[in-house]
Amino acid sequence: MKTFDVAVVGLGAMGSAVLYQLARRGLRCVGIDRYAPPHDRGSSHGETRITREAVGEGEDYVPLVRASHRIWRDLEAETGERLLAPVGTLIMASAAAPNSHHGKPDFVRRTIAVAQAHGIAHEVLDADEIRRRFPHFIGLCGDEIGYFEPGGGYVRPEACIAAQLDRARALGAEIRLGTQVHAVHQDGAGVRLETDAGPLSAGQAVVAAGPWTAPFLGAALRPAFAVNRQVLHWFALDPAAPAPPQSPVFIWMHGRGDADYVYGFPPLPGQAAIKVATEQYDVACDPDTVVRTVAPGEVAEMYARHLRGKIAGVLPHAVRGAVCLYTTARDRGFLIDRHPDIAGVVIVSACSGHGFKHSAGIGERIAEGLVAQAETFGSAFGAGRLMPGASATP
Repeated sequence: MKTFDVAVVGLGAMGSAVLYQLARRGLRCVGIDRYAPPHDRGSSHGETRITREAVGEGEDYVPLVRASHRIWRDLEAETGERLLAPVGTLIMASAAAPNSHHGKPDFVRRTIAVAQAHGIAHEVLDADEIRRRFPHFIGLCGDEIGYFEPGGGYVRPEACIAAQLDRARALGAEIRLGTQVHAVHQDGAGVRLETDAGPLSAGQAVVAAGPWTAPFLGAALRPAFAVNRQVLHWFALDPAAPAPPQSPVFIWMHGRGDADYVYGFPPLPGQAAIKVATEQYDVACDPDTVVRTVAPGEVAEMYARHLRGKIAGVLPHAVRGAVCLYTTARDRGFLIDRHPDIAGVVIVSACSGHGFKHSAGIGERIAEGLVAQAETFGSAFGAGRLMPGASATP
């Protein structure tokens, strides 16, 4: 039985980043995935993912996203692939009415505060300035406050994963696809992984299995997590409508609850469609039985609730739809910590709907921590807060 320094379970956003960073440091490592990433079964597909340095979810995330931008730029230079598109990010909401995003109240002002604290280039816009600069947002009420980050934009998830896996393989990592890991056990000073292709041994293991993480969590942690089905839409644009100016990525909180918002991207080159979505956290699902088709009623509801009368030129029919899965912790934070019960196992999961922009930096932090034999990977991301009896972080 072949032995590795580190085995990585799951090669999506987090796992591909971890494997690449481990290989860069010369560790004997293996990455295992039940599918062939980049794929459309988990959380890391759909052409684009939002990125921004000022993270209203909390200041602890800022170093991770900044590291990710640096790593993606380095990968672009190495591979020639375009991974990061800094088209700008606009976040807007009513300045007067209560609003929430990812469980954080007054999200725009929280974001502004993070940008000010970390010296992140940004502008604060009122409704008149938003209308002047981005006139295709036609549904403003007039009391909005906007945060615009010119260095924000989007990353290309499939391309990022493929680039990191290609570089990991070139640096000596072994990659086993179409292989399912059923269990990870402590085995002497290391760990033993039971797979459908036979067992393998490693000094340590990193579980980054996204929506398939639950079986590896243990009884105490498992109740703190849920998998939520999310729907992505590509709505057609009216060819007769005036072309909008260069549009940024946007997050628009037009109501009070976490589901009363829409996010979207500018049309990609060669596309006459706009990708938009919202989020839901009320209904959990099983990643192996989830409905992966988008129903006509879901398209109609998305248009009626979040697009009609809000964005000029968007037609009511979608040219494409996709389903992705969020693995969500009860406090909407990340889990990046050593397993509470199994020595030698690190859990990297619960991206909670805002993980991809941090993934490359998380991979670097995990790899550095494993080399240094660190006990933790950042107090804000520890497992203790999710254990029974612990209170959620506000």
